[in-house]
Amino acid sequence: MKIEWSRGGSLLKAGVGPRTVMVVTLLGVVALWSAAPGLAASDSVLKLATLVPEGSVWDKALREMGATWKQASSGRVTLTIYPGGVAGSEHDVLRKMRIGQLQAGSLTTAGLEHIDAGFKVLTIPLFYDSYDEFFHVLSGLAPELERRLEVHGYVLLHWGHAGWVHFFSRRPMHTIDDLRRFKIFVTAGSDDMVAWWTRNGFQPVALSPTDIMTGLQTGMIDVLPTTPLAGLSLQWFRQTPYMHDLGLAPLTGATIVSKRAWERLDENDRTRLLAVARKVGARLEEEIPRQDKQAVAEMEARGLRVTTSTDMPQWEKTAKGFAASMRGAMVPEDVYDRAVALRDEYRRQQQGGGDS
Repeated sequence: MKIEWSRGGSLLKAGVGPRTVMVVTLLGVVALWSAAPGLAASDSVLKLATLVPEGSVWDKALREMGATWKQASSGRVTLTIYPGGVAGSEHDVLRKMRIGQLQAGSLTTAGLEHIDAGFKVLTIPLFYDSYDEFFHVLSGLAPELERRLEVHGYVLLHWGHAGWVHFFSRRPMHTIDDLRRFKIFVTAGSDDMVAWWTRNGFQPVALSPTDIMTGLQTGMIDVLPTTPLAGLSLQWFRQTPYMHDLGLAPLTGATIVSKRAWERLDENDRTRLLAVARKVGARLEEEIPRQDKQAVAEMEARGLRVTTSTDMPQWEKTAKGFAASMRGAMVPEDVYDRAVALRDEYRRQQQGGGDS
C-alpha cells in the first residue's frame, strides 16, 4: 500500500482508516519521547525533603551529594531537594514517602522514631560521655538499626550529625528546679516524651519544629533543647540568649530512601550512589563537632551567655532515672541492652581493660 502525506499530514487520503491513523500517531509520539534527551525510561528523579535550612552545612552536603550522584550515574539519577520544612514536618515527609510523593528524606531521630522506636536509644540524656564513645556505640548498633529500617521499607543512605544538644533558654538556668519552672519544647508527636516530662514535674509543650521560632517569640516555650550549630544557623539563640553548658546527647539523624524507589535504580548505580552517600556521612561526622564549637564562639560574640550547673548530682540522678524508664517502655529492650554493652565496652577499653 502506497501512503502519501497531504500538506496537513493526514493519512486518511491514502485510504488508511482512523484506527490505523491513531496507532501510527501514538507510535510516533512514543518514538519521539524515547528519543528526547534526558527523558529515557531508565532516568530517575528522587525527591528528598528535610527540615534542614537552605544554605546550611547540611543542605550543602545534600546538594553536593546530589551533584555527585548525577555525575556518578551519567545523568540517570537526579536528586531534587526540598529544604527548610517546605514539605511539612518529618511526620508529613514520611507519609509522603509512603504514598510516593517523595522518595527520600533527611530526618532527625525525632522522625526516625516514627519508623522504629529503636532510634530513641540515640537520644538518651547524659548516656554518652563523648563523641568518640557515641560513635563507637552507633557503629555497633548501625547494622541492627538499618535492618529495622529495611523491614519497614526504607534504605539508610548515610547517618547525619548536627552537634551536641544543650538547653537554650530565655532566662538563666542552673539547676533541675530552674528547668521545672520553664516551658520546654518537645517535638509534636512524641507523646511518650510529653508524658515522661509531665510525670516528673516539668512543663513540656509539644510543637512542630517549624513552629519553634513562633513559640519562642510568643512565649509559648522558654527552653529549647538544640545544638549550638542549629541555634546559630536558625538564629534561635536570639530568643534564647542563655545556653546551659551541660551537653545532653548528640543530635543524630539519617538520610533514608524508600526501598521501592531505591530498587528501581540500576544495581550498579545503587552501589555507586551508596558509596557517595556514605562519604557524605563520614564527612559530617568529622566536621560537625568542630563547627559546633565554632558556633558557640560566634554566638558568645553576639551576646550568648553560657551558664553552668550548680547541682550536677541532681542532673545525673534525673538522667539515670529517665534512661531506666526508657528501657522496654520507649526503647526495645534488646536495642537498649546492646547500647549499654557497647558503651561499657568502650569505657573499659579507655581505662585499659581491653575487650574482655
